[in-house]
Amino acid sequence: MKKLILTLTAVIGILVLAGCGTASSKTKSTSDDSKKIPITIATSGAPKPFTYVDENGELTGYDIDVAKAIFKKIGKYSVKFEKTEFTSVLSGLDTDRYQVGANNFAMNDERKEKYIYSDPIFKNQYVIAVAEDTTDVNSFADLAGKSTEVSPGLNYATALENYNKENDGAKVEINYSEAELLNVLQNVEVGKYDFQLIDRAMAEQFIKEHDLKLKLINLSDEDSEKIGSPYSYLLISKTDDGAALTKEINTALAEAIEDGTITKISKKHFNEDFAPDVQ
Repeated sequence: MKKLILTLTAVIGILVLAGCGTASSKTKSTSDDSKKIPITIATSGAPKPFTYVDENGELTGYDIDVAKAIFKKIGKYSVKFEKTEFTSVLSGLDTDRYQVGANNFAMNDERKEKYIYSDPIFKNQYVIAVAEDTTDVNSFADLAGKSTEVSPGLNYATALENYNKENDGAKVEINYSEAELLNVLQNVEVGKYDFQLIDRAMAEQFIKEHDLKLKLINLSDEDSEKIGSPYSYLLISKTDDGAALTKEINTALAEAIEDGTITKISKKHFNEDFAPDVQ
C-alpha cells in the first residue's frame, strides 16, 4: 500500500511539473506573439497647433493626436515620435530612418514622386493673411511685388516659387525663414512683410489667441490649386513596407473618421470640425 501511495504521489508530481512546463511554454509563446513592430514618426514640432511641444515638454498637436489614434486602432506597431528639423523629416523618410512624417503636409507633385501620401487627415481652406488696413490684396494675382516670409520646402513656398517662374516681370519677394509662425504673422501685422499664405483654421486660432490685427482673404478654387488640394496628409516612406503600412493607415483612418475620433481631435485643437470625408 505504501509503495502504491508513493508511486501515485510520484506520478502526480510529474504531471504537475509537466503542467507547469506547458503553462510556461504558452506564456512565453504569447509574450513573443505580442511583440510589436517599431515605427518612428518624425515631425519638426511646428507649425502649431498641428505639431508642437507643450508646456510639459511633450510633443502634441492635431497631426500627432491623429497619428496616435490611427496606430492605436492598427495595434501591431510600437510607435515612437521624434522631433527633428523639417528638412530632416524628409531626408529621414528618404532613407527609411523614419517610416512616417507628421507635419501638416500638403500634396505637391515633387513630393508625390518621392513619398507615399496617406488619405487626407485634415480638410481646410487656404487664405491670405494681411494687415487689417491692407486694401490692395484681394487675390493671388495681387501678391506680385509683395513680400512674404516662408519656411523652405513648405507648400506655400513651392507655390510662390512656381508663380515667380511663370511671372518673371512681377515676382513675389520671398524671404526664407525658420521663424515660429507667431513671429511670422506678427511681422505681417506690423508691416515688415506684406502677406502670409496660411491655413484658415491655423490663422484664426493665432488671431484669436494673440489678438493679431490681421484680416484673412479667401482664395478662389483656382488660386487654391496653385498651392495644392485643401488637405493635409501623413507622408510614408516609399518602400514595399511603406506601401503595406499605408493601406493599414488608411483603413484605420477611415474608421477614426467614421466613429468621430478625428472630429473630436479637431475640436480639441481648433474648436471646429476639420475632419475630412472618408476616401
